[in-house]
Amino acid sequence: MSIPSVMTHRVVTVHMDDSLAVVREIFEASGFHHLLVVEEDKLVGVISDRDYLKAISPFIDSISERIRDRATLERKVHQIMTREVITLKATDSMVKAIELFNTHKISCLPVIDENEKPIGIVSWRDIFRYFGASVQKRRS
Repeated sequence: MSIPSVMTHRVVTVHMDDSLAVVREIFEASGFHHLLVVEEDKLVGVISDRDYLKAISPFIDSISERIRDRATLERKVHQIMTREVITLKATDSMVKAIELFNTHKISCLPVIDENEKPIGIVSWRDIFRYFGASVQKRRS
């Protein structure tokens, strides 16, 4: 099984100067757990939903919300993104993906082309789905 057959082909991107309010809207609308940060079509970072939740005030949209809590949504993507992104190429193997997940504390692997443009994303859930389907096929 190849990386393109298990990766999510629909990637959602943001720019370094987008606000966390934009990130919030995208997470709520898309249901995705990771956003890829691009600059001139090249991958430069990743933001996970956990990164976002750590960066904003827990009082947003609560009765205790204050102006300074709402102001956390004005922070920029480049302030919280992971810059040292571990990636895959479409030609890489599933074994390489698994090794990267096991070696690094990451929850996704962006898939990039030869120009470093994101073309997909693989999560550890994608890997589990692949192996779960393989086990089911063998049992049938």
